Amino acid sequence: MNLQAVKAIYRAEMARMFRTVVQSIIAPVLSTSLYFVIFGSAIGSRIAEIDGVSYGAFIVPGLIMMSIMTESISNSSFAIYFPRFTGTFYEVLSAPVSYIEVMLGFVGAAATKSIIIGSIIFITANFFVSIELAHPFVALLFLVLISFAFCLFGFILGVWADGWEKLTIVPVLVIMPLTFLGGTFYSISMLPAIWQKISLLNPLVYLISGFRWSFYENADVSIALSLAITVGFLLICLLLVRWIFKTGYRIRT
Repeated sequence: MNLQAVKAIYRAEMARMFRTVVQSIIAPVLSTSLYFVIFGSAIGSRIAEIDGVSYGAFIVPGLIMMSIMTESISNSSFAIYFPRFTGTFYEVLSAPVSYIEVMLGFVGAAATKSIIIGSIIFITANFFVSIELAHPFVALLFLVLISFAFCLFGFILGVWADGWEKLTIVPVLVIMPLTFLGGTFYSISMLPAIWQKISLLNPLVYLISGFRWSFYENADVSIALSLAITVGFLLICLLLVRWIFKTGYRIRT
């Protein structure tokens, strides 16, 4: 493996983050803090507890996941789309590097940014509510797996998009609604029976539920099922990225 190539791509992408630190880090942290103020304080004062956990603390895992998903997609899709738009990505394709090395460089940098943002939001949340972390290693596992999975998904989106507007279609019209309907601000057990069954069709329910279990040991679905679906989504994205490089779909023309 050409580690120098991976390092070069990774360092270039990380340097871009530090050049735009307000947009890359401060903005998502501030927007998430507003959710804590609005939902945690205003609505939390009217909802005592959910599954024995204060409402303000209950929404913390969901808010972290929501930020990680949106930022992962945004960072990785822009990272691959902009070089395609300017034509500089063909320099990477002509270099003696494999698709694995290209993927590790771009996706690894985007996932690192997401993990940094998730960690900062977790630290920030402690200033608003008292948080328990029952299984820190499980939480870290979900954090890493979901960051890489959605960065791979964003990479696929950046390759698929043939215009700037397409970069926002999926995050705004698909991911964001599914996140809000995936138990970010509530437990699906609070819904009527029919809506609980419908909610189980939302794949983000399993990701958020598994991450929340690592905090409070309560979840809407089995932790094993949550982990299986998270790993499955990651593998599907990996196979799609492999197919893109193997066929040259929208990256060689």
